[in-house]
Amino acid sequence: MKLIIQIPCFNEGEHLPETVAALPRAIEGVDRIEYLVIDDGSRDGTSQVAAGLGVHHIVRHRTNRGLAGAFRSGLDRALAEGADIVVNTDADNQYDGRDIAALVAPIVRGEADIVVGDRGVRDNAHFGPIKRRLQRVGSATVGRLSNTRIPDAVSGFRALSREAAQRINITSDFSYTTEMLIQAGRKRMAVQSVPVRTNGAVRPSRLFRSIPQFIVSTATTMLRAWAMYNPLRAFVAAGLVVSLIGVVPMIRFLWFFFNGDGGGHVQSLIIGGVLMILGVITILLGALADLIGRNRNLLEQTLERVRRLEERQSERAADVTELPSRPRQAKRSAVR
Repeated sequence: MKLIIQIPCFNEGEHLPETVAALPRAIEGVDRIEYLVIDDGSRDGTSQVAAGLGVHHIVRHRTNRGLAGAFRSGLDRALAEGADIVVNTDADNQYDGRDIAALVAPIVRGEADIVVGDRGVRDNAHFGPIKRRLQRVGSATVGRLSNTRIPDAVSGFRALSREAAQRINITSDFSYTTEMLIQAGRKRMAVQSVPVRTNGAVRPSRLFRSIPQFIVSTATTMLRAWAMYNPLRAFVAAGLVVSLIGVVPMIRFLWFFFNGDGGGHVQSLIIGGVLMILGVITILLGALADLIGRNRNLLEQTLERVRRLEERQSERAADVTELPSRPRQAKRSAVR
């Protein structure tokens, strides 16, 4: 069984040596461990530092694509290198590398598809009170949207089985954490959580500039992912809300109409009618979006099959190149 530990990096040349040094060299149940660095357009020589540390695989982006883009590139490379398990960790050594063994253990035992590291948000001394509260609220919301029970939904310290990595398709440009869980819940994957230790922050987060920006970006990502996999519920709910709002001015018009003063309140009838029509259109759009979602499911299944076919083709090509050439040379000499 092969484990690849991927580390998305952006100008992390200073902290990368400490992070790599903390990574495990051997884990029970894992035959081989390799490291993968995704240099997301760094300008401080991160790739050179990674090469000097003996990192097995390095992916370099010419420009900064963001955390989600770096995660996608790392996942693709890890699968191409034959990883049976992929672990994602941060380059600033926030997560304790000693806990990677606990993180992959449920996958090694065949009990989970995805395992998320729980940083113990409620009691973590490295988190402030505002961050603790936001993390709890956010994790509870993700749990409802994804039908999973993960106490630290935005933790980037997580492990994926090969099958899970093939089935996950991250579309967000901001972060992969919440969208992955929503997809996993929708696709009925086995998701577990294990407690992990953390180290103190060495620098401010580069994912967001302020807490309000983080809240807006995370909420947008969550709603988009949930609506993508539950379009009928999302559009029907929105359509019903709009229609119910439209009922209010309609009732107002009827009240005045039956009291002999309907002529002066026709605008209420018009507004109510327009809102109810918009509500019905929204519901119909939900039905259309649901059909598109079914088609997307078929495309994702096709993508999974294509990936597996590509893997088999690569394995066959590798077997061909490893065949000895001496017997063929002997045959040629015999013909001469």
